[in-house]
Amino acid sequence: EKYVGEFKDGTPNGKGTFTWSKGKWKGDKYVGEFNDGEFHGKGTHTWSDGRKYVGKFKDGKCHGQGTFTFSNNDKYVGKFKNDKFEGQGTFTLYDGQWKGDKYVGEFKEGVYHGKGTYTWSDGTKYVGEFKDGIYNGKGTLTSKDGGKFVGEWKDDKEWNGKYYEKDGNIKYKWVNGVKQ
Repeated sequence: EKYVGEFKDGTPNGKGTFTWSKGKWKGDKYVGEFNDGEFHGKGTHTWSDGRKYVGKFKDGKCHGQGTFTFSNNDKYVGKFKNDKFEGQGTFTLYDGQWKGDKYVGEFKEGVYHGKGTYTWSDGTKYVGEFKDGIYNGKGTLTSKDGGKFVGEWKDDKEWNGKYYEKDGNIKYKWVNGVKQ
């Protein structure tokens, strides 16, 4: 390991750069503010596998406003708490099966939780409530062809509501999770 920067009482304190040269962190680098040897304040942590976090740190963890870019270029911009997505944020997917999809809304402990909007690359969109990363509560899912379900979701499934065709006619109803 190598640290270059300001010290206080023999401990990294103030602005500095920490580079790992061995072990599981080999090739990782942190540039930013330190407090009592911990990442604390504004900084940038770059991992050897391509991940990168730019933002605020508290007691060595991502905490506050920041941007986390994954090694596949997926990106989260928003609030963090103890290294997890927390509060308002935007998660954009740039790779794989979900390429082009985007979520804008609330997070809790790293997952969609609260009010949010998930938009698929094909134009399908869900606007509503999430709980523990899935649809749960009131929401509207509008498909790419213009049809939409409006109502209540439970555990990622239509629960109470109606599915409207593009022309506004009701095609289906759901009552307690049963399609009528």
